[in-house]
Amino acid sequence: MICELCFHCCDLSEGQTGFCRARACRDGVIIPLNYGKVTSLALDPIGKKPLRRFHPDSKILSVGSFGCNLRCPFCQNHEISMCGDGELETAEVSPEALADKALELRPYGNIGVAYTYNEPLVGYEYVRDCAAMVHERGMVNVLVTNGTIEEALWRELLPLIDAINIDLKGFTSEWYGRLGGDLETVKRSITLAAEQCHVEVTTLLIPDENDSEEEIRSLSQWLASIDQSIPLHLSRFFPRYRMMDKPPTPVERVYRLADVARECLAFVYTGNC
Repeated sequence: MICELCFHCCDLSEGQTGFCRARACRDGVIIPLNYGKVTSLALDPIGKKPLRRFHPDSKILSVGSFGCNLRCPFCQNHEISMCGDGELETAEVSPEALADKALELRPYGNIGVAYTYNEPLVGYEYVRDCAAMVHERGMVNVLVTNGTIEEALWRELLPLIDAINIDLKGFTSEWYGRLGGDLETVKRSITLAAEQCHVEVTTLLIPDENDSEEEIRSLSQWLASIDQSIPLHLSRFFPRYRMMDKPPTPVERVYRLADVARECLAFVYTGNC
């Protein structure tokens, strides 16, 4: 069976699990192994997503599972994103239970549910089902994603999503290839999302990898060609996971690249500085 979620198109025999560790072939169909299996649940400030221009100063119930369809060596959540079924403790949370919990937390400033922490799209069916129920309760859905998904499924999901932060991990195909990803797929996801909901973009600046002025200028010019009011978050890198040999991004470098991005974007924010 071919998994049609993303460009990897994993060809799975019975019992096999895909590249993302979260989708598998069982009884002749592709199923999400992580459906309703929650590894993280917290009421977060929405600025942590990060979203700066969508319901600022509000809070949102944030949920994560396991698995990811990229292999970023600098992953900050590798403890859950690089794990598969049965490799870590999870709690069973149905879509109904999650939506009800979000509503229960409304008096505490909660505005809805954010699908985040690992890569939520590898659990596409759970996000879709939860998002529909959250909307039924009059609350919002936020997605924090790498944007690596095929077009048809992305178009199906977008009407249920109110705001998205997409990680644009750089602006060269070579760099994306090293991460197990595809730049054009992510660009398409950003373009389509900007037509339907609030979009913000985050780029983690890694020294000598994706932090040249030329690359950030090209990235921000492309974003501006969609909408110059799309907020861009430029975040400082710290050594993580399998990239412990890299030094943190110099603060002055982050500020300089933010100035470069501001040549064509109205809203540029710096993070981790």
